[in-house]
Amino acid sequence: MLVRPFQANDAVAVVTLWERVGLLRSWNNPYRDIQRKLAIQPEGFLIGVLDGQVVATVMAGYDGHRGWINYLAIAPEYQRAGYGREMMHQAEEWLLKLGCPKINLQIRRDNLDAIAFYEAIGFTEDAVVSVGKRLISDR
Repeated sequence: MLVRPFQANDAVAVVTLWERVGLLRSWNNPYRDIQRKLAIQPEGFLIGVLDGQVVATVMAGYDGHRGWINYLAIAPEYQRAGYGREMMHQAEEWLLKLGCPKINLQIRRDNLDAIAFYEAIGFTEDAVVSVGKRLISDR
């Protein structure tokens, strides 16, 4: 798998992948999420390509205190083949170069496969409560 930065012509393939793996939610416009990422640290938006097809994504960002991971997605037919680990490795390497000391991410409680994946690559549950407040509606 070739891992490279997102390119503008990847957008439809990326959103299609996110839809296939169940990452999309009605309150988030994925195209707006892409545009927001391209405005801030676009080099942290990585794409995995096999045979010319987008099969993996990850968005990494660093706010000067913590790194964050969003939109890790692997096409269903390529899951459990090491591609998720490779995408996370690439994201972690990029964050390390920025001096990032710790990565945070959020997983929906019912996504047991994702929880198991992150635990297998060294993540542990933090004793925190995740809260959020929407400032801009995507609807």
